Amino acid sequence: MAKRVHRPREDAEFDFILGMSQVPVLAYFTGTWPKAIEPCRAMDLVVGGIADDYTGRLTAVRADITRCPAATGRYGITGAPSYVLLKEGEAVAHATGPVTAAEVRKVLDCHL
Repeated sequence: MAKRVHRPREDAEFDFILGMSQVPVLAYFTGTWPKAIEPCRAMDLVVGGIADDYTGRLTAVRADITRCPAATGRYGITGAPSYVLLKEGEAVAHATGPVTAAEVRKVLDCHL
């Protein structure tokens, strides 16, 4: 995973990162239960590459659903992996399940 992807350990840290970001945030929610592990690991590469490619235009955050339950509920996350693009704290795009880097870039390019 790219070093540009923040990994909050709890909701307070997640909220701090969102509050400090001067650019839109791609929040990527992961899970640690058996059926979620492999899809989430695969998506780590996608999110890491996107974080590298959109440096300065996007903040990427990888949040574990069990460690950030308030954020998970706030954005209606029901499965992992899930993604929410936030602009000024408001969700402007959402996806659940494995997606390609091209699909994520298409959404980002519409909103950035």
